[in-house]
Amino acid sequence: MAKDGTKNILLRLDPVLAERLQTVASVEGRSVSDVAREAIAALVDQRRQDDQFSQLLEQNLVRHEESLRRLRGDD
Repeated sequence: MAKDGTKNILLRLDPVLAERLQTVASVEGRSVSDVAREAIAALVDQRRQDDQFSQLLEQNLVRHEESLRRLRGDD
């Protein structure tokens, strides 16, 4: 983790998408990182309010709990 409390993440983008992201950042006078952070935060907030995503998360939790029980030999 960086000194400022942030975490660096390597993000690979299709060249066309990367160019479009750079254009948005340039037009708005912001950094690419700032625009990407905003977009990621919006996506995460959207998913947190999405009932279908919540159901998928619940299904994954149940599946992982079952796998953990099997690995422990609890079954």
